[in-house]
Formats: sequence, structure tokens, C-alpha cells
Amino acid sequence: MSDDDATSLREVTMDWFCTHRTLCRGAAALVLPAALIATIVATAPAGAAAPDPLIGVVDSIAGIAGIELPATYGPETAIVVLGYGLLPDGTMRAELGNRLHAALIQAYMSPESPVIVTGGNPRNGVTEAQVMADWLNVRGIAGHRLHAETEAGSTVQNAEFSARMMEALGAHKAVLITSADHMRRALDNFLAAGVPVVATMTPDVAPLWAQPYGTEK
Repeated sequence: MSDDDATSLREVTMDWFCTHRTLCRGAAALVLPAALIATIVATAPAGAAAPDPLIGVVDSIAGIAGIELPATYGPETAIVVLGYGLLPDGTMRAELGNRLHAALIQAYMSPESPVIVTGGNPRNGVTEAQVMADWLNVRGIAGHRLHAETEAGSTVQNAEFSARMMEALGAHKAVLITSADHMRRALDNFLAAGVPVVATMTPDVAPLWAQPYGTEK
């Protein structure tokens, strides 16, 4: 085989691989959300183990597509989502929706974990946490998993009040979810409040296929 033939073969192979990978990611964008929803539907009553075989299928699909999924946690680990200022009419700003994209995927991957949404600062009679809880509930997160902390007016209070709620729930660790430019301050505040943070997630690292769940339609 000549050098030109070898070069041509490499180019064809790379073109095929890139196309194949794109198709896999496209298929995963359709299959993964459905599989995750099935995980929630199939999950046994609160406190029971999650359906491991289905989680395995989700992991396999993600692996083929080259998508890195969040780790899975149990009931001892709370998913804590920090609020963001609402618009004057009480609706969400885009940045809060972005945080909720990430929270939704983590909640799907950890169906036994309680989900704490924290944020007061009411606008038009509703708090950040109330709006966040409603958003997640509509998109498939069961009401019994959602715990709204509606008094916090700062990141320090997010941490302190969430720590109290975690203690009441029997959760001893947290997955912290907020914006990338807010994470360092939030992490410092939660650690200062005595909350061991085992993982963090920001919207920029949430899987791209989370986006369809973030639409307001």
C-alpha cells in the first residue's frame, strides 16, 4: 500500500468514526432521557433499592455515545440546588433554569436522594425555592423527594438553612448544584456550615441532552 493510499484510508476511517460517533450521540439524545424516566417510574417505594439493571442500560448507552453521566447517590446524600433571583413577576431567569437542567439529571441518576431547593427572596408572592420545586415536579421528580427551603436570602443562608434541613432528613452529604462562577463561594459556605460536599455540578458540564427538559413549553 502506498503512502497516499494509507493516508486516504486513515481519512476515510476517521470520517466514518466521526459520523458514527455523531449518530451514537444523536441516538443517545433520544434514548437516554426515556431510559432515565423509566428509571424513575420503575423505582420501588421510597427507601427501596433503585433498579440496577436499568441504570446499567443507561450507563451503557452513555458509554457508547461518549457521554459522561453524573455519579449515583443514595438517601444519605442530598442534592442541593441553589436559587437565583426571580423576575419581578415571579418567573425564573434563564440562569436559574440552567441550574435546574443540571439538578434534573442528577435527580434522575440518584432516585433515592432527597432534593433540596434553597432560596427565598420572594417576587410576586412566590419564592425561588417554590418555583424551583414546581419546575422539577412537573418534569418528573416526585413531590415527596422535593424539600423547599424558602427563607434563605444569601449564599451563607443557603448553606446554613440547607444544613438544618439535611439533618432533619437524615442526609449527611451533599451534591451541590449552582452556576460555575458561583460554585467556589457556595462550596466554601457549605463546608463552613459543616456540610460534606461529595460532588458538584454546574450547568456547563450537565449533559447536552438535558436541555430538552429545560424548555418552558
